[in-house]
Amino acid sequence: MTMVTKAVLLWIGSWLVGACCGYFVDDSKGLGRRFDGIGGLSGGGATSKLLVNYPEPQRSEILDFLFKPNFGASLQILKVEIGGDGQSTDGTESSHMHESWDENYQRGYEWWLMVEAKKRNPAIKLYGLSWAFPGWVGHGSGNPYKFPNDTATYIIKWILGAKRVYNLDIDYIGIWNERNYDIVYVETLKSMLQESGLGKIQVVVADGGWGVSKDVLKDPTFAAAVDIIGTHYPGTKTSNDSIKTNKPLWASEDYSTFNNNIGAGCWARILNQNYVNGFMTSTISWNLIASYYESLPYGRDGLMTAEEPWSGHYVVDNPIWVSAHTTQFANIGWNYLMHGYGVGHLDNGGSYVSLVSPDRKNFTMIIETMTHDHSVCIRPGLPPYKVVAQQAEFKLDGSLDGIQELHVWKTTLRYGGQLSNVFEREASIKPYLGMFTITLDPDQIYTLTTMVTGMKGSYSDPPPSKPFPLPYIDTYESYAEFSEAFNFAPQIGVWEVRKSSSPSHGMVNRQVLLSTPIRWCTKSQGTINIGGSNKWADVVVMTDVFIPSVNGSKGVFLSARVDRGGCDSDNAKGVFFMVYPNNNTFLVSTDFATKNVLKSGVLPKPFKLDTWYTLNLDVQGTDVFVFLDTTYLFHVNLPSNIKQGYVGYGTTSLGFADFDNLKIYSSGSVNESPRKDFNVEPDVLPLFEIHESQRL
Repeated sequence: MTMVTKAVLLWIGSWLVGACCGYFVDDSKGLGRRFDGIGGLSGGGATSKLLVNYPEPQRSEILDFLFKPNFGASLQILKVEIGGDGQSTDGTESSHMHESWDENYQRGYEWWLMVEAKKRNPAIKLYGLSWAFPGWVGHGSGNPYKFPNDTATYIIKWILGAKRVYNLDIDYIGIWNERNYDIVYVETLKSMLQESGLGKIQVVVADGGWGVSKDVLKDPTFAAAVDIIGTHYPGTKTSNDSIKTNKPLWASEDYSTFNNNIGAGCWARILNQNYVNGFMTSTISWNLIASYYESLPYGRDGLMTAEEPWSGHYVVDNPIWVSAHTTQFANIGWNYLMHGYGVGHLDNGGSYVSLVSPDRKNFTMIIETMTHDHSVCIRPGLPPYKVVAQQAEFKLDGSLDGIQELHVWKTTLRYGGQLSNVFEREASIKPYLGMFTITLDPDQIYTLTTMVTGMKGSYSDPPPSKPFPLPYIDTYESYAEFSEAFNFAPQIGVWEVRKSSSPSHGMVNRQVLLSTPIRWCTKSQGTINIGGSNKWADVVVMTDVFIPSVNGSKGVFLSARVDRGGCDSDNAKGVFFMVYPNNNTFLVSTDFATKNVLKSGVLPKPFKLDTWYTLNLDVQGTDVFVFLDTTYLFHVNLPSNIKQGYVGYGTTSLGFADFDNLKIYSSGSVNESPRKDFNVEPDVLPLFEIHESQRL
């Protein structure tokens, strides 16, 4: 018996008699499923809104941390929302076709983001999915499946526009985010993709649950139209039916957890265990980057944070480096090893996965030991389990037994204010006779790899954090037509910078939505656009407004102290000053839905269509002063529960309305308050009695 044989038998024997913990890693037993990549999701909705106008070099640095290979997260898939003109979580994203006769590929920022991702990584895969649809798609029915050919045409035009205008090839296309799928529509879409020369695009169904697997198994025609089964927040588990389909299984949306170290632990655990437990070969984070106001729903649920374009401040949160443990050392097209031979659970808690390159020349293993309380994701619930310190012994076999050196990258996440060590290069491991031992403590991630390309990218510290600047003025003159104004986030409705018909108002911010979209959430027929700070209390806000006589909105409004956005925008509270040209009336309400009206009446002079006016609100403490043009109208007292929030503006119904020369000041200084500069016309009586001290 040779020394080699004795050593191997001794290792196996000690394991079989109960010594902890031995694991075979052997590619001769066959290969597992193909690795399809780790990704991030921009959209669902408007989650990258504040990234667009970051200053340089910070914007490029952020994009490098997300997409540049062997630098940061090195993401392999970018999933984006196909804008549908409806609220889809944190805002509204503009459609490329507001109406059936309208087609425009300059709208929105997902095109820009895909181009920037491709610049950094030409191999990155692109994936499009709808949350909302323009209303015309369903012919006003609210159902995108009622006319499947029209809906498929709408999606195909988005794909073709991506190629024609930006030279972007879309790799995957979804159906309707977290809503019921329709078999006829899926089959129609697949057929029309093939007829359009887009047969290489893979269809992901259904971006919801695993239930679609039953239909795949019983319907061969439907099965042929489904390339990938994508589920959301699976809790690392799949279904037996899904495995039986032999389709690639993806966690096509997952994570959605605050990006502190618990979020990093969540991400580490599911990246491994989605395959260990659920055979899922791709996991995509919602969201890609927290570039939306933090007080909107699911604040900071991105892989990193960039929510201050006015300061340039950003944070490379630890989920970036958790991603790197996989993405920098395994490429799309590699294969997992078989369960029990390189993939599995550790005996004392945690998991490990192993992958090999197609030519078997490179090998990577990722080990995680995330404890329960330090890796809880936002959903679903996580059953209790324990992780303790352990020594793990691995035996490489098959073509892997010749590996002489494994490069080591290590992360130790710490809690309670202790400093973490993230994505650090450690001393290499040199297996002896294919065997090696590694000591694992709780809340660690290890990558052991033959790849030598890993790198922890870095830049100099970004600028310090600053609050939203005041005074704030936007004249919209510097924007490209059809783009979105910076720093304000449409919550209901769609705003685009357009050319005004008035020579004195060059470029304006226009609400362009005319018909109700097929909604993902929210029900209001009004529109609202918010920005600034949710902590603002005493502000002066003014804007010029114009309602056209053709397709114009029924009214416009200006607001302050708006307390919310997202899918609950219908229920926003604040102070809302609304004017209605049809009957020349106004109202002031403490809610967007106008259920709590403080004051209403007739304006002292006509508010005409096709005419520019200036609305102004001056909010200080519980006092609200309201102006129209240079006329001081009235004062109202706010209830004490309307304390602070964003500035907003919008329309009382769908329809065109132009906004220009937005100005926001602090109301704490008389010098900054427009009350100081407004002339009170003596022949115009206030709408109710006020003290002279209020008539400033």
